[in-house]
Amino acid sequence: MQNIAFAAIFALAGYLLGSIPFGVIIAKSKGVDIFKFGSGNPGATNVKRACGQKAGNLCFLLDALKGFLATIAPLAADRFITPIGNTHNIMVVALIAAIAGHMYPIFTKFRGGKGVSVTIGGLAAFMWIAILIGLIVWVAAFYSTKYVSVASILMAISLPISAPFLYGGGSVEFYLSIFIAAAVVYKHKSNIARLISGTENRFK
Repeated sequence: MQNIAFAAIFALAGYLLGSIPFGVIIAKSKGVDIFKFGSGNPGATNVKRACGQKAGNLCFLLDALKGFLATIAPLAADRFITPIGNTHNIMVVALIAAIAGHMYPIFTKFRGGKGVSVTIGGLAAFMWIAILIGLIVWVAAFYSTKYVSVASILMAISLPISAPFLYGGGSVEFYLSIFIAAAVVYKHKSNIARLISGTENRFK
């Protein structure tokens, strides 16, 4: 029961942290309604298009920090506050909740980002080799296509491909990577439609 209680606490905290709409806040500080600009997505890419490189990079860093803090919080609490038990699995729960919060934030009527930056930050906390491979895939895909969406989708798909070799096919990391890949690809469904129709914007 104690593990369930801790999992619920960190899931709620992760969701609320993930829900902080940094893209909306940053764009609003520049006089931009991010929901009415470009793709209407409050993620770092659209913020960069709307408000410039510095604003976009800040959005990415803050969104990644959401994932990292949500994921590392159970471990920090276990070490410095009170024994939690099964910390690793609770970290996974907290990260899933943070991704869900980022994608469907309660503070903006569930209009959120696509989960890439928060995933990068979260996986940096305990699956850093997998996300490092994913980032290499992202860079290669982006510079060969100039499509952020293609790079993000391929990065997400790389996770369940590398995870069995790094952590084992039956590991919690493997199943987490499947969830992340499915969620990120699903959130990119409009991008996929534009890619098929040839109307997706390349990032210049």
